[in-house]
This record gives sequence, C-alpha cells and structure tokens, in this order.
Amino acid sequence: MASKYMTVSWDQLHKDVRTLSERLSNFNFKGIISITRGGLIPAGIIARELELRLIDTVSVVTYDEEKRGELKIIKHPSITNDGEEFLIIDDLVDSGITAKAIRKLLPKAYFACLYAKPEGKEFTDKFIMEVQQDTWILFPWDMAPAFAPPLIKSKKK
Repeated sequence: MASKYMTVSWDQLHKDVRTLSERLSNFNFKGIISITRGGLIPAGIIARELELRLIDTVSVVTYDEEKRGELKIIKHPSITNDGEEFLIIDDLVDSGITAKAIRKLLPKAYFACLYAKPEGKEFTDKFIMEVQQDTWILFPWDMAPAFAPPLIKSKKK
C-alpha cells in the first residue's frame, strides 16, 4: 500500500499531456500504441496534438486496486512488426514491469509516459515528471466529484 498520494486533476493531466506532446513533436511516428487503461486518455490527446490517426492498444493487467499481481497481456497490438516508428503511451511507469514486457514485445517503439517512478524510469524514453516510489497517483478517471458542504456548516453542529 502506498504511503503517499498525489492527485492529478483533469486540468493538470491535460497540461502534462500537451507538454509531452510538444516534446514528442519532432518525431515522425506512424501511430500510437496505448497501454490500457491508463494510456488511453493521454494517447487520445497526443493523437490529436500530433495529428496521428493510427491508434492501437495493448492491454495489460498488473494491478488489482493498489496490489501488484502477475503481469498478463490480455490483448496484443495488431501491428506485427517490432514497433519501429510507433509511439507507446502510458500514464505512468512504476516498477517497470509493464514497460519491460512491452519493450520486449515492441523493441523498436518509442516509449513515453506522463509520470515515472525511480524503479521504472530507465524503461521509458520520455516522461514529464518523476514521482517518489511510495506515491500512489490518483488520476482523474479514478475519482468522482462529490458534494462538500460549506465549512461554516460543519462548525455549527
């Protein structure tokens, strides 16, 4: 279980994805391979920013809530080459287990993500921000807005 949490808002996520897109804009990618599920939304934004229309997915299961389990690739990308001229996108590289498996599958693809933890950052080619290893990132798609009463009302009880 994580000892710290970092909340990423939709606004922050969009800003970070656009920054990553800018840093990737000098490459000529044929398409994107999104690692599901975390890479789906960043991949969509990057596809728009870089005007890429070819988007594929690789579906990997490694976590159940905050518990890491055995890695399973439950859907392979449809491209049959080694990933050359393709951009792999994920939200985060944590321990590097997923990144290593995908790199083995697509060794010539370029791997980029938004956030990287120390144990996994060596497996990515580009990331926006390093996060401490013991931090669990709460992405906007993991949260729901909830009503919060005005502070003054809680003091009147």
